[in-house]
Amino acid sequence: MINGLNLGLLIIRVVVGLTLATHGLNKIFGGGKIAGTTGWFASMGMKMPKANAWLAALTEIGSGVFLALGFLTPLAAAGLVAIMVVALITTHRKNGWFIFNPGGGIEYVVVLAAVGIGLACAGPGEWSIDHAAEIQWCGVPKGLIIVLAAGVGGALLQLAAFWRPKSVASN
Repeated sequence: MINGLNLGLLIIRVVVGLTLATHGLNKIFGGGKIAGTTGWFASMGMKMPKANAWLAALTEIGSGVFLALGFLTPLAAAGLVAIMVVALITTHRKNGWFIFNPGGGIEYVVVLAAVGIGLACAGPGEWSIDHAAEIQWCGVPKGLIIVLAAGVGGALLQLAAFWRPKSVASN
């Protein structure tokens, strides 16, 4: 008999993880390739835009694959949360809630960050590498502390170190 909770967690992990990983691959190989991503990061005020473009792309790929596999789930979820917090602050917060607003609102990134936090709290389920390897970092408070410290904390440190948005007066 199939356990609904484990199936549900597997579906969430695989869909969100592979979506995240493909976004990372797109930053490297899609449209404008890494040069285009670098230009986009520079335009939003990120210092060292090439290094940050690579960091974002590799975080998305690694975190996405690890989430899909259910491996080191709180750390993988922290990568997802970090990417979403940076996207929310640098790009989406000025555009309101709905994703269909011009420039894309915060709706999508908030939902994905919540999924990451939820997976760190709930765990990846029995159909995961974490379960098979008896890696027990998930749950409350362990998983929650990891995802918030590494995800939100890491995003805020990155922004403090590298994000210098142009002021409205200089536009």
